[in-house]
Amino acid sequence: MKIEVAKRAGFCFGVKRAVKMAFEAAESSSHPVHTLGPIIHNPQVVEELDRRGVRVLDRPSDVRSGTVIIRSHGVHPKVLAELKARKVRVIDATCPFVTKAQRAASTLRREGRQVVIVGEREHPEVTALRGYAGGDAVIYSSRNRVRLKPKVGALAQTTLSSEVFSQALCSLAARTPDLHVFNTICQATQIRQQDTMELAKRSDVMVVVGGRNSANTSRLVELCRKVGRPTHHVETEEELQAGWFRRADSAGVTAGASTPEATVRQVVKRMRQLTKTNRNQENEKH
Repeated sequence: MKIEVAKRAGFCFGVKRAVKMAFEAAESSSHPVHTLGPIIHNPQVVEELDRRGVRVLDRPSDVRSGTVIIRSHGVHPKVLAELKARKVRVIDATCPFVTKAQRAASTLRREGRQVVIVGEREHPEVTALRGYAGGDAVIYSSRNRVRLKPKVGALAQTTLSSEVFSQALCSLAARTPDLHVFNTICQATQIRQQDTMELAKRSDVMVVVGGRNSANTSRLVELCRKVGRPTHHVETEEELQAGWFRRADSAGVTAGASTPEATVRQVVKRMRQLTKTNRNQENEKH
């Protein structure tokens, strides 16, 4: 079986930067180091940081001393203010593309617009964006049609699919006479999604590697299935099953932006072992 790995599988720029900052803080600090929430949506990376002394805290009130790392998704401005009031060292590892979205939300708010955020309501990035967007900001939903003001501004969660954002904008444009749009989808996300769809089209089966809580990984799974390919979402190579590849001549592998390259390599290595096992079993039958 031929195995092809997507060109842009694994850590994106923002995640790589955040993880690097966290490991550097762990090495250089003689005081406690914490992250507010997991630094990225990958349990293996979070566990490795924990082994090096970087603890995950849920609330600013949990921080007593030391260093706090703001994760790649960013945080609500009130959270930053509370951390500064506690006089702890803050390392801001917010992805630059997320920071750009936060600035866009602030700009729309200053223009006197009601800000509509197209994204997942419970995602930490969206939670942070709401803090920059103003009190009348809303999360877009195709199911719940909220009442809109005459002047509206729209932006997207950075890992959203372009298709979903376009559909939302068409709906909003029909409902408000004055719409100002910031396309805040990360370009790397768009390219990764396009690469994944192209790979899925020329593969018999797809394996998507990434954390269960990773929004962008889940989106890659959705795109592969939309193409019509059998698709399996795994966090590590231990979850792979030989039966997935028994009738496949080709398999594609892609990974979310929070997935280390080493994990992707381990998945590919295990897929080769399973392919060999399948081939040996077939030979024994004949």
